Amino acid sequence: MGNLLCCVQVDQSTVAMKEGFGKFERVLQPGCHCMPWFLGKRIAGELSLRVQQLDVKCETKTKDNVFVNVVASIQYRALVDKANDAFYKLSNTRGQIQAYVFDVIRAYVPKLDLDDTFEQKNEIAKAVEEELEKAMSAYGYEIVQTLIVDIEPDEHVKRAMNEINAAARLRMAASDKAEAEKILQIKRAEGEAESKYLSGLGIARQRQAIVDGLRDSVIGFSVNVPGTTAKDVMDMVLVTQYFDTMKEIGAASKSSAVFIPHGPGAVRDVASQIRDGLLQGSHSHQ
Repeated sequence: MGNLLCCVQVDQSTVAMKEGFGKFERVLQPGCHCMPWFLGKRIAGELSLRVQQLDVKCETKTKDNVFVNVVASIQYRALVDKANDAFYKLSNTRGQIQAYVFDVIRAYVPKLDLDDTFEQKNEIAKAVEEELEKAMSAYGYEIVQTLIVDIEPDEHVKRAMNEINAAARLRMAASDKAEAEKILQIKRAEGEAESKYLSGLGIARQRQAIVDGLRDSVIGFSVNVPGTTAKDVMDMVLVTQYFDTMKEIGAASKSSAVFIPHGPGAVRDVASQIRDGLLQGSHSHQ
């Protein structure tokens, strides 16, 4: 019906190439146009102005001889003011772009080690975009954006890289664990040393308090009971403590059997030993 009425429609985001007797005349913008076919006018074809995307997968080798597949995503579109060049100069736009991507990637990546290839994805994408921009602008195309979306080494290389990474993390974890155990042992030793120091300090103070108490008792008893010496009072105090100790041992329900020599001579020997020990402790404290 459009040909019978000599009218054609050009859709939005699209331009059409008008020819007269096979020769390009002009670019038709979106809308309705008169096309008198009987005068040799016709539409040679249409060109989309939308942004298009082409994913290119390129296999190449890095500087350290590792084969990788680099996937580049190219976003491009035809320029409306150069639509006739985009339509007539290129027969296979996608193939042309792919060839330039292959050329740049295979020239750039072999200069880098595998680790550097991953780190310099943006530099690779920039190099590809610059080369494409220079080449495709002459054909009426604009490169909107270029992305390196994936760098995939061989499966064996990936497995080896994962094992290396895992081993490094295990070494780090072992080092951290050893350091933590070292700190724990140091703190435990410091705590034990402090505990023993405080315990010894307490025992020394306890012994000093006992000595001071006994001394006060001896002095008070000698003053109140004329004719007694300090030795007599000390013997009596120690014997009293000896009997109190035996009473406590016998009264304890869970005590085991304890055999203690008993008799006047034994009591005298025990008193003598206790007195000597306390006097030595008093001298050493002074």
